[in-house]
Amino acid sequence: MKIIDKSKSSIEQLVDVLRALRAPDGCPWDREQTAISLTQFLAEECAEAIEAINKGDDEEVCDELGDVLMNVVFQSIIAEEQGTFNFSDIAAMSVEKMVRRHPHVFGDVVAEDAATVKKNWDEIKKKEKGDIAESFSILDNIPASLSALLKARKVQRKAAKVGFDWNCQQQILDKITEELVELKEAMSKDIGQRDEEHIDEEIGDLLFAVVNLSRFRKRATAEQLMQNAVQKFEKRFRYIESSLKSQGKDFSDSNIVEMEQLWCEAKKKL
Repeated sequence: MKIIDKSKSSIEQLVDVLRALRAPDGCPWDREQTAISLTQFLAEECAEAIEAINKGDDEEVCDELGDVLMNVVFQSIIAEEQGTFNFSDIAAMSVEKMVRRHPHVFGDVVAEDAATVKKNWDEIKKKEKGDIAESFSILDNIPASLSALLKARKVQRKAAKVGFDWNCQQQILDKITEELVELKEAMSKDIGQRDEEHIDEEIGDLLFAVVNLSRFRKRATAEQLMQNAVQKFEKRFRYIESSLKSQGKDFSDSNIVEMEQLWCEAKKKL
């Protein structure tokens, strides 16, 4: 039986736990994992942590962030086995980067507002990349694994930095209206004569324009707004379910008229 040294810090204990799991006499499942195979779990844990934060459940947030940290340590142990880097290297690199990108805190640069901090941050990142090749695009280095909503926002923000942006929210609203009109036109034909690929394209353009509005408002991201909308739908739909069950019914015993009525009730309550 393996024993964890409780006299060590919690971080050190976590590193020891993952090393023990990866040892020849450790856990068969953990020994089979690779850096690539673990990425799906890292993505899932990040999503669960974000959900807990949005819910405001401190205990759950702590638990989920622990799972994210565990995944980071797991990746570091695999890298350590390959002789590339370890958890200490990750922490050291993060410290060095944060100090370097906050000269207004750890240096003599003055930054009195968040906008100046962001501008300095971007300039420092640009210098870190060194010489820029002829083929360099400001849209490079956007993670392919980002959700479509977050990726759209990031693309739009990068374009906005060089002046390719709207002047006001009304312009974006007009664009949304334009895209909606184009979608309606594409769908106005009889089903057999429709260009379904074109309709899909117009739906995508409409979504992109809506993301632009949320991005321009500089409040919640489109991802957050969509999460909120989904949660609201779930609450109201669950109300329909529970209401039917209280009547001894399920969906097969109901119809759209009754469900719409219950949905309206849910809108007043939830």
